[in-house]
Amino acid sequence: MKATLLMEKKLQFRKDDFACRKLQVVSNLIDFSSNDYLGLSRSETLHQQIKESTSKKGKAKLGSTGSRLITGNTAYAEELEEEIAAIHQEENGLIFNSGYAANMALFSCLPQKGDTILTDEYIHASVIDGARLSFARRIKFRHNDLDDLEKKLSSLEGIVYVAVESVYSMEGDSPDLLAVMKLCQTYQAQLIVDEAHAFGVLGTGLVDQLGLQGQVFARIITFGKALGLHGAIIVGPQLLKDYLINFARPLIYSTALPLDSLIAIKTAYNFMLSQKDLQRDLLRKSELFVNHMPPQSLLFSTRNPTAIQCVFISGNIQVRMLSDTLQHAGFDVRPILSPTVPAGKERLRICLHLHNTDEEILSLCREFSKVRLIP
Repeated sequence: MKATLLMEKKLQFRKDDFACRKLQVVSNLIDFSSNDYLGLSRSETLHQQIKESTSKKGKAKLGSTGSRLITGNTAYAEELEEEIAAIHQEENGLIFNSGYAANMALFSCLPQKGDTILTDEYIHASVIDGARLSFARRIKFRHNDLDDLEKKLSSLEGIVYVAVESVYSMEGDSPDLLAVMKLCQTYQAQLIVDEAHAFGVLGTGLVDQLGLQGQVFARIITFGKALGLHGAIIVGPQLLKDYLINFARPLIYSTALPLDSLIAIKTAYNFMLSQKDLQRDLLRKSELFVNHMPPQSLLFSTRNPTAIQCVFISGNIQVRMLSDTLQHAGFDVRPILSPTVPAGKERLRICLHLHNTDEEILSLCREFSKVRLIP
């Protein structure tokens, strides 16, 4: 009875704050919301290549039937991890069922008592949740603030793990990763970079783009965004892989991805690498959006050189209303509400994709030009 009352009370609080989440099925709307940046989830060419690659492997089990440490491991999985690591010029990698699971695994088992996890204040929830499960303490530094990062680093003892995203999922911006790396080297901290929203958008990731391979302690690369699939990999030293196999509970106690998923990942990786113009075309579409949005004095929005743009509308009620207006106009644009983002920083998150036509992008910009915010 007490549990029921507690759940009802907390749900009512969310409803009163216009922040209650609900599952919904959206159809017949133009996609400006998904993380399918390169449109590979809907690529007929890639779909056919995956189908052909799968058929070549012959009859396979529908599932992996166990964790990697029992019956879920295959030579194919180990070879794929080595191949992906080689692409990113790292020693090896370890595949997880999702980016969330990868971050949970890494941050829950690696930092120990007496260590510190130093995270950007806008780091993904999966890093926060993983850190909570560890025995280390977690400290935040101000978003992309190098001075605050150095101030925190200079006062810490023990092993320090600095966690950043190369493209922030709720902001669409990037840190000065070269400067962050330099600070980590100066204070002997270990840098961990979540490349979820940079991989496939900024080439094979910002670390590769900047030539920082081998200097970053670990990278998390997900397959559920630009590759349009599912799963993730942590790439880094062989020692890190060996450690995770022994101590990462999300790996040890989860049924592994089936062979069909691994084949799809390998095929999509090779397909993306063979298409040299994908990133250039995507960034051109992002520039098109930015250049045709209303002036900042009328509607405050980001000017990111990535696939994620934000339009800031303070308050859950107003941002929900604008999202509803855009959806009624045929555009799938979702509100990001507090407490997912801080109160007062609610926003519409717009994702640009290769499957968005130029006219669709311009039409969305025209809809934004009609917006008149209530003070």
